[in-house]
Amino acid sequence: MSVPTLPVPTLSVSNLSAPGRGRAGAYARLWRGVLMAALLVLLSACGTTKVQPGYYRVQSGDTLYQIARKQGTSVGDLVRWNKLSNSNSIEVGQVLRVEPPAGQARTSTPRKASSKPAPAPRATASSGKRRTAPPGAISLVWPAQGKVTRGYDGSGSNGIVISNSAGTPVVSAAPGTVAYSGSGLRGYGHLVIVKHNASFLSIYAHNSKLLVKEGQRVSQGQKIAEMGNSDSKQVGLYFELRYDGQAVDPAGSLPPK
Repeated sequence: MSVPTLPVPTLSVSNLSAPGRGRAGAYARLWRGVLMAALLVLLSACGTTKVQPGYYRVQSGDTLYQIARKQGTSVGDLVRWNKLSNSNSIEVGQVLRVEPPAGQARTSTPRKASSKPAPAPRATASSGKRRTAPPGAISLVWPAQGKVTRGYDGSGSNGIVISNSAGTPVVSAAPGTVAYSGSGLRGYGHLVIVKHNASFLSIYAHNSKLLVKEGQRVSQGQKIAEMGNSDSKQVGLYFELRYDGQAVDPAGSLPPK
């Protein structure tokens, strides 16, 4: 006994585009309604940056350091609260917790947002002119022992590189307060920024280990890190001196080698 073959209805493009033609037309109208609703939901989700209180949605150009400054917390807190495995890797649209979860506390005191931009390691492009600090304005000690393998030129290099073996002590070149300690800025690895006064700050990049925290007072010559090659192809300390926000040649403020 043979099994009769039943005709299988097909749904063609012409069926879908012709509402009102029987069952195919009803299916077409139903599917178009579902697709339009889904599209509206998608567009509305993409067009909003609002999140619930205590959270922040990452915008284009954000870094974890910038978000921490805006939210009055530290990069370390953001990494801990959001269980980030890499503080250099955040994505546009990612939602981050910027307030401590229940039962946890901040490791730093919230700071009010300042009208002045926070000092950033990257200097604006210069004309290549060698900048110097006013004579006698600050007296530095060498931030690490080793060979100076790259000097300041005011254009391609806004600081100096001191090369030595991994683990060589890195010290604060002058007394001050740690303005930043972390690895949230790409290209600088494990980084420390020390603010010495209203005019001067110094930058210590590519360390293997950081030994100070944000807000900590440090004395001249105090060990703040260990030399390494984080975000760099070779072991060495990148050291930069800033005067009124501009990178200056540190040679005039350092003792002769």
